[in-house]
This record gives sequence, C-alpha cells and structure tokens, in this order.
Amino acid sequence: MTDEKWEDVKAIIKEKFELLDEREEGFSDERPGKIEIVEFMGPLGKMKLERSDQPVLLDKKTIGSRRIGSETKVAYVYSDTERMKKFKAFRWDEDNNHWVEMEMEKSPFIF
Repeated sequence: MTDEKWEDVKAIIKEKFELLDEREEGFSDERPGKIEIVEFMGPLGKMKLERSDQPVLLDKKTIGSRRIGSETKVAYVYSDTERMKKFKAFRWDEDNNHWVEMEMEKSPFIF
C-alpha cells in the first residue's frame, strides 16, 4: 500500500467511523522503522489497522571467535534507499479479549 493510499484509508476511517486511537510506535526489537496504528469502531465492532514501514534487511553478519566461552554478536545491515511496507487488519475478539488478525483475499480490488 502506497503512502497516499494509506492516508486516504485513514481519512475515510475518520470520516465514516468512530476513531478510538491513532498512534505511531517503534518496533519492540529495536529494528529501525515505525508502525502506524489506527483503532476504530467498524462494521465488525472494534477494529485495528497496522501499517509498518522499515528499511529492507540486506545482510546479517555474525561477529565472534571460535573459542569456548567467547561472545557472539549479530550485526544487521539495512538499506538506505529501499523500504518494506506491510499492512495488517485486526478485529477485537470479545470472548478472549485479544486482537485476531483478519485474512485478506488475494484480490486486485482490495486496497
């Protein structure tokens, strides 16, 4: 989903539905990038849309020695120009009190 289409989707949600929360978060594992989250009351009840934007992982290097007891570190190399964007939709499950990811059909008409 392009940046323009994402902004259009957020505008439609704000216009047609009750907006509950809109926020931006970083990844929990210290990766570069961000996650935009929009929560609203939709036709299926409480719903959440997430769009992640992060640089493409180019290489993963393991740094360390072969000695017993030595420490090993992993260094990640990210692209400066290429970006990876993912879109997910969730609905709130009242019975279990957690978010359930909604499956998207492989259709050219969806977003």
